Amino acid sequence: PEMAEYRRLLEELAQNITAEDLEQLKSACKEDIPSEKSEAIATSHDWFAFLEKHSKLDKDNLSYIEHIFEISRRPDLLTMVVQYRTQVLKISEEDEVDTKLTRIPSAKKYK
Repeated sequence: PEMAEYRRLLEELAQNITAEDLEQLKSACKEDIPSEKSEAIATSHDWFAFLEKHSKLDKDNLSYIEHIFEISRRPDLLTMVVQYRTQVLKISEEDEVDTKLTRIPSAKKYK
């Protein structure tokens, strides 16, 4: 069921990502997606598939897209992911306190 929930999450996210949004999201992760690869990403589904292929995204690991939505100023998308994480994965913000602290240095490499 977790996998189904995860697919549903991606589906919901995809419905809220326009072509313009996608350009913005792609540019937010251009460090991780070579530009020639980026050309091939035409839809948000392509983008999710690409991230999955490169181990940036799976049903238990959403921190990368959370980061991307955060820097792309998409609190709406971020909220969906956080809800999924707290309800489906049962990882709440309290559990994340440790990772928040360790996240600060790692966030630097995205600059």
